Amino acid sequence: MPQDASAPAGHAASAGPPGPDGDDRAEDRTGKSDPPAASAARALGLTVSVIRHGPVSSLAEAAAARGVRPRDIVKTMVVRRGPGDYLFVLVPGDAAIAWPKLRALLGVSRLSMLDAEVAREVTGYQRGTITPFGARIAWPVIADASITGRRVSLGSGVHGAALGVDADAMLAVLNATIADIV
Repeated sequence: MPQDASAPAGHAASAGPPGPDGDDRAEDRTGKSDPPAASAARALGLTVSVIRHGPVSSLAEAAAARGVRPRDIVKTMVVRRGPGDYLFVLVPGDAAIAWPKLRALLGVSRLSMLDAEVAREVTGYQRGTITPFGARIAWPVIADASITGRRVSLGSGVHGAALGVDADAMLAVLNATIADIV
């Protein structure tokens, strides 16, 4: 049975609007300022660390670069329920969404993943950097129950950097629905 993490609403505080073409969320070119998601997460009271690691091309490389196990990386995926109706789905890096479980949880018969262009339009982030923190719209969050009770790493809004955060605190401020979805 799913449960809601108790927390205040308003989870995806924006770190400010992106530039006209969104490039300020695409790459951390200077390496001097925090990624947008770090600022947004801190604004919500979370303690986060920024892990800068450079380019990676696989889950194994990302885990090694971040100094975590693959299961401790949390993938943020954007799922469409219907026209203009999206949600963030958080799953461990080494797992995949169990679509029948997610559809049953949401009470729908159809869900779909977004292509990279639409995902960027609705979040402000490029694929591979997507996070609920600082996204353009505070879409609802569904998280797999297996990510609770530990420190995790997730996208920071820029390539080559990640956030480290306590999963339970993160899920609480995101007001995430926690369920078995993998």
